[in-house]
Amino acid sequence: MVQTIRIEAAARERAGKGAARATRRGGMVPAVIYGAKQEATLLSLDPRDVMKELHKGGWQSHLYEVAVAGGATERCLMRDVQFHPVSDQPIHVDFQRLAAGQKIRVKVPVVLLGEDVSPGIKAGGVANLVRRDLEVLADPDSVPERFEIDVSEASIGDTLRWSAVKGTEGTTATIARDFVVLTIAPPVVVEEVPVVAAPAPADAKGAKGGKAAPAKKK
Repeated sequence: MVQTIRIEAAARERAGKGAARATRRGGMVPAVIYGAKQEATLLSLDPRDVMKELHKGGWQSHLYEVAVAGGATERCLMRDVQFHPVSDQPIHVDFQRLAAGQKIRVKVPVVLLGEDVSPGIKAGGVANLVRRDLEVLADPDSVPERFEIDVSEASIGDTLRWSAVKGTEGTTATIARDFVVLTIAPPVVVEEVPVVAAPAPADAKGAKGGKAAPAKKK
């Protein structure tokens, strides 16, 4: 199941740039929840909560429950964060409200199985994971924690595609083809280049090695 994170928020009454600036002066980050054919909900967030999510990474794939003080709890995705051009601090957050039955776009990590018995890897080949995360559409309550791809029978030169991935039931890939996920690449051969000795330097007269030719008598 996809990770669900609760964020506490306070309601804002007024929209507009002036109201947003006033929210920031008060030490909070203005935010909005939109979508699902409902009226937008104006919020203010603790900047520490926002930064905590940004530092985690993958925040666009997390499911959030935004609890508005004195109001309802909204199920959302964090779709966009705007930053100050100088300080890089968050200055506005956009959430997308989820409608009933709506699928979400998430990235699911890929885990390899059978590396220890793969004939290709035993022969010196390298498992090249082209896509470490696969982006899919899924129901928020049934997003898999990971996908698996089995390389136990893969040989050097083999290509494994989306159709070979396990655990994709109930999900739909956002790429509309049987795309490459992993290849077994041949071992890298490093050729030794022979070292060639440098020629002896010529002297000031142009002779190569030995003594310089004696000067002619006048």
